[in-house]
Amino acid sequence: MINERIRDREVRLIGQDGEQLGIMSSKDAMKLAREADLDLVKIAPGAKPPVCKIIDYSKYKYEQTRKEREAKKKQKTMEVKEVRLSPNIDTNDLNTKANQARKFLDKGNKVKVALRFRGREMTHINYSKQILDRFYEKLEDIAVVDKQPKMEGRMMIMFLSKKR
Repeated sequence: MINERIRDREVRLIGQDGEQLGIMSSKDAMKLAREADLDLVKIAPGAKPPVCKIIDYSKYKYEQTRKEREAKKKQKTMEVKEVRLSPNIDTNDLNTKANQARKFLDKGNKVKVALRFRGREMTHINYSKQILDRFYEKLEDIAVVDKQPKMEGRMMIMFLSKKR
């Protein structure tokens, strides 16, 4: 809330330099803000009495959006990359997929390892868990299992993330 929208009888006023000006009526606070050619902005509406500050509102709003943008830049978004395997995968192919997953983990992403079953491959589910275990052994030095291997429809899925 700014300027005339502040309807409280009394407010605790903070000057433009940050000094406490004390508790006064909102009309007097508004008068002081107008004399300084600035805005009266309610900063802490939940306090008793509410805290208001004399500042340039447009500059304050600009600073807030700039801080939000800076915080967004520093934020690291984590993606989930998927590596698909099949139950009859060869050792060299497994090594290639493990190296690909290692690259994803080094970049800071999580890896979803999906073992896809087709047709009669569904009868050998117990052997397939060993494939995922071998895959994890190749990445054990940098990865940790987030979600243990689990069947979801015709796929066995395991999630890996980087060790901290």
